[in-house]
Amino acid sequence: MKFASGIAVAAIGAMAATSALAEDIKIGVFLGFTGPIESTVANMAPGAELAIKEVNDSGKLLGGSSVTAVRGDTTCIDSAVATATAERLITSDGVSAIVGGDCSGVTTAALKNVAKPNGIVMISPSATSPALSTIEDDGLFFRTAPSDARQGVVVADILKENGISTVAITYTNNDYGKGLADAIATNVEAMGGKVTINAPHEDGKGDYTAEVGALAAAGGDMLVVAGYVDQGGRGIVQAAVDTGAFDRFYFPDGMVSPVLVENHGADLDGSLGANPGTDSPGASTFSDMAKASGFEAGPFSPESYDAAALIMLAMQAAGSSESGKLKEKVMEVANAPGEKIYPGELAKALEIIAGGGDVDYVGASAVELIGSGESAGNYRQVKYEGGKEVVVGYR
Repeated sequence: MKFASGIAVAAIGAMAATSALAEDIKIGVFLGFTGPIESTVANMAPGAELAIKEVNDSGKLLGGSSVTAVRGDTTCIDSAVATATAERLITSDGVSAIVGGDCSGVTTAALKNVAKPNGIVMISPSATSPALSTIEDDGLFFRTAPSDARQGVVVADILKENGISTVAITYTNNDYGKGLADAIATNVEAMGGKVTINAPHEDGKGDYTAEVGALAAAGGDMLVVAGYVDQGGRGIVQAAVDTGAFDRFYFPDGMVSPVLVENHGADLDGSLGANPGTDSPGASTFSDMAKASGFEAGPFSPESYDAAALIMLAMQAAGSSESGKLKEKVMEVANAPGEKIYPGELAKALEIIAGGGDVDYVGASAVELIGSGESAGNYRQVKYEGGKEVVVGYR
């Protein structure tokens, strides 16, 4: 066959090159599909997978490469299971990067034991332990959620603003719970408040009457429950309500969920809480996108979308799906300078990057990565009245 000019030949050559570059990239979605935050993960995983679908629909990633999400269960609390799952994702499934983990202890275990030795990037949407800010990670670990060092300040501010001067604290007995409880206690006391007791509780028990009795004996204007909404945190609240030990609670991020209201209703009236969140334009857009896709933009779902999006934009900027290369581009695509990118604009972002331009990924959670690569921290503040959760502001 003859061509009128060299243009057609060049076009075919370009198409062949593009086809040769295209690959089937796998990204792990490494979250607690079972365990104490199962109801929260039910919206987190679809959030990450929505970003992956958006990129696949665009056909603009790395010469038309496709991305497959591979789910893996962290259980949230069992580090041995999480480590084995991460090993499977990396060595058997061949993922190039991981969205996750979710809970701090399992995330730390998977990072230390599997991801770091294998050079695989992890971007967690919800692991908030302060210890993760300084962990030895070879530049492989990032998070779209803020550290609990920041949450401790937020909690203390909210309590003080609401005239709460003394609190009892109970926390789930793991890295997340202890780190958060200590951050809250330190900041409450620094602001002139008093912590009457700071005690752990174990998940998986059928009766928390004894734990609540010890908390009640110490006293306090409010009980801070740094636990999990599907596990011990729920049990603590129920025992406190049943015994009349406390009638007002403060709920940090692991407890703020629609399930909390479903479980306890008007018994929560007068209580307070906050979880990572923002009222930025991206949050509203993502909420609409989630609803259209059949899930809710619940706690940490926006951060999950953003974690997946950052991985793929970093791949585009690196010109490679290899973690060793994309890790160098995560901070670059997440922060200024560059054109601001919101949910639903991933195709636009991929085009800009492919053309040599810069993007500033704002996403669904107003992403701004600081330090070694963690969210600067935005919080959605709520109160409970009339048996409902009511948003009262953002900070």
